[in-house]
Amino acid sequence: MAEKDLELEFQQKVDAEIKIEPKDWMPDAYRKTLVRQISQHAHSEVVGMLPEANWLSRAPSLRRKMILLAKIQDEAGHGLYLYSAAETLGVDRSEIFEQFLTGKAKYSSIFNYPTLNWADIGAVGWLVDGAAIMNQVMLTRTSYGPYARAMVKICKEESFHQRQGYELIGGMASGTAEQKQMAQDSLNRWWWPSLMMFGPRDDESLHSAQSTKWKIKRKSNDALRQDFIDRTVQQAKVIGLTIPDPDLKWNEERKHYDFGEINWSEFYDVIKGNGPCNRDRMIAKKTAQENGKWVREAAMAYANKKQNRTKAA
Repeated sequence: MAEKDLELEFQQKVDAEIKIEPKDWMPDAYRKTLVRQISQHAHSEVVGMLPEANWLSRAPSLRRKMILLAKIQDEAGHGLYLYSAAETLGVDRSEIFEQFLTGKAKYSSIFNYPTLNWADIGAVGWLVDGAAIMNQVMLTRTSYGPYARAMVKICKEESFHQRQGYELIGGMASGTAEQKQMAQDSLNRWWWPSLMMFGPRDDESLHSAQSTKWKIKRKSNDALRQDFIDRTVQQAKVIGLTIPDPDLKWNEERKHYDFGEINWSEFYDVIKGNGPCNRDRMIAKKTAQENGKWVREAAMAYANKKQNRTKAA
């Protein structure tokens, strides 16, 4: 069958909501798009452990420490699910991780901002995980089967993370004047980076149109960003915090909130590696990779030994 016919058949399958599986024929560009997106998603889960791990030894109570530790472990698991999903596309995990360590592969820009106080842990759960969920729920219906199935479990756990973060920062907002100010300050610092998580404007996004045609994505960057704002503004009102946007107002005609201009220069600067914590994040992951080398080698030696014993038997 000619490649054009294969592409037509592939698109018809996608349009009919039939999942694409690893052994199915797929356009090379579709495969490359998925490898880029899934690996970037996996890297983001792994790097996302760092801002929260920074507060493990300083959590205000044993309960809070246990919750935070469980969340960090969840994020590690999410990374493993996603690396496994990427491997079904014919790439090796070590290869895509090496691309991450050398800067060839990206991760979410949001994790290049520091967690300066305990309220930031609540803001990360409420805003960062909340923004992630807006995108990830859509991905449970993505056209590639292994990716969609991985996202079902991830979304269940991320939803809990978002609720936990909202409960934490809401508790601080209803506490002392100092605690409420800390919560407001955290919202002020994390609000705009959270909006940047959805990526560039639709008219500047390089991959959105094709990804939407292939149903890798179900909603555009701008549509997801608008949904997040509409939902989060109401949540902020409930706990008595103020969204740090003087241009924010309800548009009765659109039935959505209008909002101020995002600082796109900052967005692109962070992506280029010039954010507050870009360098620290990469140093931490490279150090962890080097320090864990003996564990990986020992695990491989044990696996090979066990395999040889099985063959001998």
